[in-house]
Amino acid sequence: APDSNNPAQRYKHTPGDTLNFDVIIDCTGIVDDKRTDMIKEINALTLIIFKLNGKIHRPNFVVISWGKSLLFKGVLTTFDTSYTLFNQDGIPLRAKLSLGFKSYLSAKTQEKENAPTSPDITHLVKPQDGMNLPQLCYKIWNDPSYCVHVARFNDLNKFRNLKGVNKLIFPPIQNAS
Repeated sequence: APDSNNPAQRYKHTPGDTLNFDVIIDCTGIVDDKRTDMIKEINALTLIIFKLNGKIHRPNFVVISWGKSLLFKGVLTTFDTSYTLFNQDGIPLRAKLSLGFKSYLSAKTQEKENAPTSPDITHLVKPQDGMNLPQLCYKIWNDPSYCVHVARFNDLNKFRNLKGVNKLIFPPIQNAS
């Protein structure tokens, strides 16, 4: 604000969603008599969500689904293990895993969700058959009158029939005053 000691606030990004929950692994044989090896159980989970995947050079991306209402896409951020029950030999029989995830969207998905239609950014468009420049300008900026500027910028001598045009650059526009 003018005449303020505080710096101007600028938007950088909205922080991603987080999901935290606890999982109880019971290897006492009471819940499931085939699942009695705690190390095997934790290693199986670790392999899926925690171990580095050499193909993508990071842990796997995960989709967590619970019922009909929860669908979370993200990456693991925390993995804490608390052993809560041991047998007489000190072998763990029950553990509580506290898992934390941060949402993750691929660049393509983010671009689709953000739908960048701001006139002050450059747009790269692959025209589809039957589209003309005024239609594309309307689609991008809600104003077909910029078609002459876009045609000039892309060295086009036509703007009604875009047959043979593979891509168009729609440059940032400034408000004319």
